[in-house]
Amino acid sequence: MLTHRRTQFLFAKIVIVLLLLDWQFGLPWWAYLLALLAYISIVAWGSYSIRSGFFMKTTCLGPPEKNAIAITFDDGPLAAYTPKVLGILEAHDVKAAFFCIGHRIQGNEALLKKMVAEGHLVGNHSFSHHFWFDLFSKKKMVEDLLQASEAIEKATGLRPAFFRPPYGVINPNLKSAIESCGFHTIGWSIRSLDTVVGDKEKLMQRVMDQLKPGAIVLFHDHGKMTLEILPEFIRAARAKGLRIVPLDELINIEPYAY
Repeated sequence: MLTHRRTQFLFAKIVIVLLLLDWQFGLPWWAYLLALLAYISIVAWGSYSIRSGFFMKTTCLGPPEKNAIAITFDDGPLAAYTPKVLGILEAHDVKAAFFCIGHRIQGNEALLKKMVAEGHLVGNHSFSHHFWFDLFSKKKMVEDLLQASEAIEKATGLRPAFFRPPYGVINPNLKSAIESCGFHTIGWSIRSLDTVVGDKEKLMQRVMDQLKPGAIVLFHDHGKMTLEILPEFIRAARAKGLRIVPLDELINIEPYAY
């Protein structure tokens, strides 16, 4: 597996080789530039590919032998959409995981209580979900994550142990912050793109083409398209013989730090 540490080691060796070749034969400046660009490209890929495990281990898939999947939602709670998502889940007897943005909890505490009361999980998705979150210092990231956990605990009495990075991006600062806070990082195996794909049929096709035992599916509880696709997706998954189970049951990890 390609990791950040292995990449650093590899490119350190490449730089040494380039320096030796430069000393003996002379190299054009662009040889070093190409090496630097290659390094930056690999690190960027690792940062934006949560399934790669480039910076740290993340849980993106459950064991296929369980013949089950888990449904997760990001970016709530939102009063206009989250109650409707909860209603669909209740109607189909499905338990899901909601990765909540901390600043959206104030005024929506009842929604989090409802999630827990109905058997759903609540996870940490940062407090700010700031556009420049990935550029925060480790200290600021830790403060942000703890603030979100405190908001969730205040609303539900439960302190989340699951964390999903904003935008699915991980870098060295966030890795260090996650480890300092003791979170278990949760990714996904299927990113539905339900906030981007505007055609219901195309969205269903995209998700179902990737669906397999052990899948962790990422939806968002803040859009019309999610509400349109969710009942059909639940029926289609079950028609394939897959059980839809809570995330903690799928991956066998405790979701709260009591």
